[in-house]
Amino acid sequence: MTTAPRQAAGPDTPKTTPGPTPHQQHPHNGTGTGTRPRARTRILTHHLLPLSPALILLLLFLAVPIGYCAYIAFTDLQLTGQAHSSFVGFENFRTAFKDAEFLNAVWLTLVFTVLSSLVGQNTLGLALATLMQRASKPIRTLTGAIVITAWVLPEVVAGFLLYAFFRREGTLNAILDWLHLPSQNWLFTLPILAVSFANVWRGTAFSMLVYSAALNEIPQEITEAAEVDGAGGWRRMWHITLPMIRRSIGTNLMLNTLQTLSVFGLIWVMTRGGPGDKSQTLPLFMYEQAFQNSMIGYGTAVALLLLLVGSLFSVLYLRLLRTEV
Repeated sequence: MTTAPRQAAGPDTPKTTPGPTPHQQHPHNGTGTGTRPRARTRILTHHLLPLSPALILLLLFLAVPIGYCAYIAFTDLQLTGQAHSSFVGFENFRTAFKDAEFLNAVWLTLVFTVLSSLVGQNTLGLALATLMQRASKPIRTLTGAIVITAWVLPEVVAGFLLYAFFRREGTLNAILDWLHLPSQNWLFTLPILAVSFANVWRGTAFSMLVYSAALNEIPQEITEAAEVDGAGGWRRMWHITLPMIRRSIGTNLMLNTLQTLSVFGLIWVMTRGGPGDKSQTLPLFMYEQAFQNSMIGYGTAVALLLLLVGSLFSVLYLRLLRTEV
């Protein structure tokens, strides 16, 4: 089999040039650099423009006030008796960490948060949600109405109700006297425990609702299979229920912790931080320094530290939520 010889390229042989590759197309044909401004415009109109009202509101009502408070925390601004304030740097923060009352407020805030939020509201909310799943409909309706009523009450009203419950001539001591048990002035002897119980009573409804929704999402087949295999109630709770609602637990803990760190009205109505400073958490200490002692700069520095504590808790919970079991 013979093939025709390839013709050598000479001066009279026409040369063909290859066409432009896709990467060498003209920039104005819709696939080159000319589309970059269009892409930026599309991102602006389709993504940033609809979000601009929300971003503006966040800047006006969140970022600007926080920035202004951060500025005040570095000044010696006073509420009265001062014509001009001056920049003092970290002096307010150094004063805070040397102040025994501030350190006491930090400790009481941690105790109040752990007792009323991490232990009280979280555990009681999960227990109520679990029990209500097995209860009859009338019991669920009655329990839910009672718990949610305590939640929707204004903080001041709840504070007065719990003050009437714990005071020397209150309901709790009347019950103890009827049972022939020793009574005491709970708001004087154990004030931080009294306000912690009050916060548990008022805020458990939120945890109950969160866990009720999470428990309803667990497939019934998994629970039934565990029962067939002989797993008891505690084993099902530890090995099935808790791992499957882990994200709901983390979210609930984060929201409850942030809410508990900022509780002011409930404690103020019940004890006003007393007796002495035995129930004075950071919000009450901040209020006392800023508005009773007229040291706005120092009080704002304490508020900034409280904001930092809340941010640290949020970061911790978010990292735990990202971690897979």
